[in-house]
Amino acid sequence: MKRTIGIILTLIGLVSTTITGMQVLEDSDSFSVLGMDVVVSQANYTPLIISVIVLVIGIILWTGSRRN
Repeated sequence: MKRTIGIILTLIGLVSTTITGMQVLEDSDSFSVLGMDVVVSQANYTPLIISVIVLVIGIILWTGSRRN
């Protein structure tokens, strides 16, 4: 049962991390000032952090079930 939940959480975390990561990259703007590149980000990082946490929990459950 742990293995199935781990696989599902891993897949959901992987997909959502990819999608939210692309949105964060799209919400970032860069410009040049005095020869230096300045990056301004107006992205909301909360969904990305939650997605990574779900991914990590899924991996832990999936690998933990193999030991038992």
